Amino acid sequence: MKVTIGLLGCGTVGAGVVELTRRRAGRIADMTGVRPVIKHILVRDEQKPRGVVLEGERLTTRPEDVLDDPEVRVVIETIGGIEPARTFILRALRAGKHVVTANKDLIALHGEEIFDAAEAAQAEVFFEAAVGGAIPLIRPLKGCLTSNEITDLKGIINGTTNYILSKMTETGAGFDEVLREAQELGYAESDPTSDVDGLDAARKLTILASIAFHTRVRLDEVRVHGIRSITAADVAYANDLGCVIKLLAVGRERDGALQLEVRPTLVPKAHPLASVSDAFNALFVRGDAAGDLMFFGRGAGSMPTASAVVGDLIEVMQHLRMGITETRGSNRLPKKQVHANQGPAGRYYIRLTALDRPGVFAKIAGVFGQAGVSMESVLQKRVKGEDAQIVIVTHAVSQGELAAAIQGLKDLGSVPSIDNVLPVEELEGEGPVLEDVMDDVVRTHPELS
Repeated sequence: MKVTIGLLGCGTVGAGVVELTRRRAGRIADMTGVRPVIKHILVRDEQKPRGVVLEGERLTTRPEDVLDDPEVRVVIETIGGIEPARTFILRALRAGKHVVTANKDLIALHGEEIFDAAEAAQAEVFFEAAVGGAIPLIRPLKGCLTSNEITDLKGIINGTTNYILSKMTETGAGFDEVLREAQELGYAESDPTSDVDGLDAARKLTILASIAFHTRVRLDEVRVHGIRSITAADVAYANDLGCVIKLLAVGRERDGALQLEVRPTLVPKAHPLASVSDAFNALFVRGDAAGDLMFFGRGAGSMPTASAVVGDLIEVMQHLRMGITETRGSNRLPKKQVHANQGPAGRYYIRLTALDRPGVFAKIAGVFGQAGVSMESVLQKRVKGEDAQIVIVTHAVSQGELAAAIQGLKDLGSVPSIDNVLPVEELEGEGPVLEDVMDDVVRTHPELS
């Protein structure tokens, strides 16, 4: 018995799907009793060289060859983007075909429409490859962890930004220089906006949070801060403080309400996420029964992503063999409150430029005291002329207290600029990690200790 497949797109990921499906066809047949056969591959240009040598597969530029062929039972979408992928997937579902997609943008922005169309047609949609490449994230959250109340998601889910921040840490180079290198090596797109501004990670967090917290999450409910503001100075100061900077995607549920945020964060070097370097991804999940879990691996690339796509394909084929169809419309999910404009309480790193004059720091300390913000540590370096660069790490503060302190600093004429404000990640079960390293750092103002 065979299952006929139509493939939409044969770029980097699509070519990997063709190669891996062909390579594993015998094993899949042994596992499922069904052999996968890719019949049609939709492309824009039939003459364009592909990353795989085609054998029995037929290239076509006509969508109807894939979407209207009654022999095609499963459609795999690797085009990416919103259109025409959305139209093709909805058309395939309405024809009763099952869909496997690697399209995070589409699932994050139009998942509700797609899942409802699948339920109406009694078809299935699988999207493991949409988040984390080869790392199994979607299936564990939808399957073996459903007996848990998930309270926390935290991780590095964008390989491009992790590569950039890792290289900045290793070399001391600035953001623009490392970004150019990442583009030359193919880690970053020519237009890196989606990655460096945090949008890619936000879309992935939208998908993960919807599943983990059993609710409908909109992309605009995620607070997003990218990494363009991170300078070589921030990376150096973080190192002095025993930390590295990572772009973290964070989701948490407390008392039935969610906080969702993507932001660059100082992560203590003793934290497992600090050692996730290059283009690798990692995700922590905390459940009330399972405790803390960590998923780690390659988050992108032809074969890693193809691995997840073909894994979904195998599950679809098993369901076809057994006559199972698992669908669940998004309208059945409860809508939980999301504190879209409220980040979590915690410690913060504040880098500012101040006039290097007597009494200026006393005014800064006064602003913090009036806002109810306690300073954990202070670093100061002379920059140039009359300006000094000051780095302050706070004790845990609320968002309101932090906002009051920042506004107070802006109102001081002796503080020309507030250069960066970043959260500082805590080590679970530990006291403030910075206190353990401050003996090695010169305290400019020991009277504050």
